[in-house]
Amino acid sequence: MSELPDLPTAPAADPDLPGALELGAFSLSLSVADLATSRDFYSKLGFVETGGHADHGYLILKNGETTLGLFQGLFEGNILTFNPGLTNRMERLEQFTDAREVQARLDEAGVELTNRADAESTGATSLTLVDPDGNAILIDQFF
Repeated sequence: MSELPDLPTAPAADPDLPGALELGAFSLSLSVADLATSRDFYSKLGFVETGGHADHGYLILKNGETTLGLFQGLFEGNILTFNPGLTNRMERLEQFTDAREVQARLDEAGVELTNRADAESTGATSLTLVDPDGNAILIDQFF
């Protein structure tokens, strides 16, 4: 993970947005064959590089509020990614639903997790699950 730049802050997610469980910013993490070729392709669609490290095999691209992560050789398949505490506008939320709370709510709902966050920890953490169609989901909290 690249270090996050100094981000603007927002007090909390907009309570008027739809959804029953706040998951944070959404991005699609793409497993790519050639990082430079994929970066060049998505730049033609208007995406600009905003983070990551090409020498570590990944880049983060943005186009407006849309985020794509390009990852070469780090995992197989594509991953739906959510970042608690972050908005799609790259604002750090002062108040947000912690990933451990998301995990507890998923446990209560009977959702099977493939990787769990340490419920006793604080700060950065992650958890993973797979939807009924085999799509990988990563909930990746940076702070």
